[in-house]
Amino acid sequence: MKNKKILWAPWRIKYVTESDNMKCIFCEKQNSNEDEKNYILHRGKKVFAMLNIYPYNNGHIMIAPYRHTGEISELLDEELSEMMDMVKVFVDKIKKEMNAHGFNIGMNIGKIAGAGFDEHIHIHIVPRWAGDTNFMPVIGEQKVIPESLESVYRRLRLGD
Repeated sequence: MKNKKILWAPWRIKYVTESDNMKCIFCEKQNSNEDEKNYILHRGKKVFAMLNIYPYNNGHIMIAPYRHTGEISELLDEELSEMMDMVKVFVDKIKKEMNAHGFNIGMNIGKIAGAGFDEHIHIHIVPRWAGDTNFMPVIGEQKVIPESLESVYRRLRLGD
């Protein structure tokens, strides 16, 4: 440890220690009426969007159906259509508000594919900027997120 620096991230301890026992965040948060506390950016008819509280980059959004399912084949046409419509809306919003240069958009289906909550399907929108990969994750094995969740929430929520 002589040559290594420590980057403290105490807010992640809950995720690390409770991840195996956690209930479905999508079901829990959609049933709460505290959208700001839960970083729910928008509620549609069949789906909703929320910030990822362990983001890969600022503005990392997840879009999920209200209905609890982990299978893409079980999505109703209305759910799938609204999910994609919401992706378009938030890509445009992030471009406008955060000047993103590009996006990674996708689904991790199944635990082996990297899904943190594999029983409730969702789409990730991860904004990207030129230079957002720097020496920290490559050499330091640390990711730096430069803006708070509260600030990103205020910038990206719909309806204002």
